[in-house]
Order: sequence, then structure tokens, then C-alpha cells
Amino acid sequence: MSDKIELIGLSKEELQEHLKSLGEPSFRAKQIWQWVYFYGKTDFADMTNLSKPLREKLADYFELSRPKIVDEQISVDRTHKWLLEFKDGQRVEMVYIPEEDRGAVCISTQVGCAMGCKFCHTGSQKLTRNLTAGEIVSQFMVARDVYKEWNLKEQARMLSNIVVMGMGEPFQNYDNLCRAVKIISDGEGIALSKRRITVSTSGIVPHIPNFDTEVGTRLAISLHAPNDELRSQIMPINKKYPLPELMQACRQYQDNNGGYITFEYLMLNNFNDTYAHAAELIKLMKQYGINAKFNLIGFNPWPGCNFAPSSNNRIHAFSEELQKHGFAAPIRTARGQDILAACGQLKSKKTEQ
Repeated sequence: MSDKIELIGLSKEELQEHLKSLGEPSFRAKQIWQWVYFYGKTDFADMTNLSKPLREKLADYFELSRPKIVDEQISVDRTHKWLLEFKDGQRVEMVYIPEEDRGAVCISTQVGCAMGCKFCHTGSQKLTRNLTAGEIVSQFMVARDVYKEWNLKEQARMLSNIVVMGMGEPFQNYDNLCRAVKIISDGEGIALSKRRITVSTSGIVPHIPNFDTEVGTRLAISLHAPNDELRSQIMPINKKYPLPELMQACRQYQDNNGGYITFEYLMLNNFNDTYAHAAELIKLMKQYGINAKFNLIGFNPWPGCNFAPSSNNRIHAFSEELQKHGFAAPIRTARGQDILAACGQLKSKKTEQ
């Protein structure tokens, strides 16, 4: 392993401190930051407004690494999936979901996942480690490399949003998540608005009430069941943080934030998708006074899973019942199923398929 300092993932203040130790003025940090995060440069030699001796000094002191693309697949619907490898050989998957004039990059926060949700392919792969802030940020940087979206005006970009819904539970890597969001949203670099970033959690209650002030991105809660009995069957986290605690935290978040809360709800055939389940869900939201929006997600099968997707008719009936009671309930179109790139299908491998 190199003794050099990895620059990607350092805060601006940390970069200034390192430059100070090299005898350089603090304003150099802004110049370097723009080269790395606005222009996407991976070689100090390309940073032409710095003197040649300084560029050489920086190259001796810092590393500017990207994860290696080990494999990539493109779906019939243009969804793009990459298998990325970090310096220690650990791997994660990242997905880009294009729309007509925009698109979201789905990034990971952990190698594997400790949550063990029964419907999720990633959950069948045990947690190996957290990603560093730099490894979280550099996934999006790889996507920008591939689609040549450095140094563009915002309206010209197809990589318009980030969803932190890839491998891992972001709230179990909270500090690095916060650091990564701060770097990604910095106006002198990548400059992606926090309102264009959505972080999804399975319901780690302590971080929810103050999420808006601490992180400030959009928040989505993976709910997937209207009562404790069903939710505990598919999401072990519910035994630690049951629905009354989760709903109370969501209510506090709503009171602090002033907006609605997005709940993700996976439609599992004959498990959580009946009229009675919809009625229970409505009752739960009204009990806690939550202004909810539901993203209804068709289940995406993966090898060895025991669940089946709900029928289209049942998903539409469920959506209509929620809407009848004043809750937005769009049905999310599954993307990238043919390459196992859809929600809940990601799983990194040491060997190729």
C-alpha cells in the first residue's frame, strides 16, 4: 500500500492543513479542489495554473485514485451497472438509471450489508466494511468520467441526481455519509444540490429526527409493511426499532423539516399488498399525523429469493386506495431487471457471473 495521502475524501479544511505542512498557502486548496471536483482531473500534471515544482510535490504527497471498473453491463432499457473495485480489492455495484432528459446514479455506502432484509440480494451478502467518504464520492466521479460530464452547466447534465440506495445501510456509515454529501454538494466542485440527493434508510431511528440539519439531503424510509409483525419477518431492524419508534422519529423529522416523508414500499405478492394492508398503512400514517408519499416498488426477483412480485392489478388497486385517502402513491417502474440492477438486486462478487 502507498504511503501517499488519498486526496479524494478530504474536506477543504483538511486539504488546507496538508498544504500548510508542505509550506503552501491555503488558497491553493481552492485551486486544487476545482481541478479535482469541477474539472475531474486525475493527474496533478494537468493542473496548469500551479507551478511545475508544486505539481511534482503534490504528486509525491497525494494520491488521486478512482475505483477500478471490473465489469459493466447495459440493460435493454439503458440502465447502466458497474462492478467497481477499490484499492484493497473489495467491490461494490453502482447503477445509473437514465430518464429522457436526466438520470440518477445509485451509489453504495458499504461493501455488503448487515441489515439482512429478506427481500434484498445485498442483504444475503454479509457486511465486509464501510466505505470511506472518498470511496462514496469517487463512485459518482467514475460515472461522470464515463459520461464525460465534467465542467458542464447543470442543465446539460444527464447525471442530475444521486440516490444513496445501493449496497449497504447509509445510516450505519453516518459520519462518512455526511462527509461525502458535503464534498458532493460543495459549490466550487461537483456542486450537486442536496435537494438532488436522496438517502434511503431501513429505519435507524436515532439519526432520523435531525437528519435535515445534519445532512440536509432528501430522506426516504424503507417501510415495506404496515405492522410490526410483518415488518419484523422481512426486516430484522424492526425488532430493534419497531414501528411506533420509527413513526415517532419520522414525525419529529417532519416537524423539523416541514415537508412530507417518502416511504418506499416493496409490493410482495400476498404478503403486504392487499386492500387490508393498504387500510392498515393509512391508519398508521393518520395515527402519527404523517404527511406521507409512498413509492410503490414492484418486487425484483433474484436467484434464491422466496418472494414473488405482486400483480400489476393489485399494485394499482393498492395505489388507488392510498390516493383516495390523500397520499401520493406513484408506482415506480422497474429498471435494469435483466442485468440485476433494479432495487434490491445489487450484490458484488469476487468472481464474475
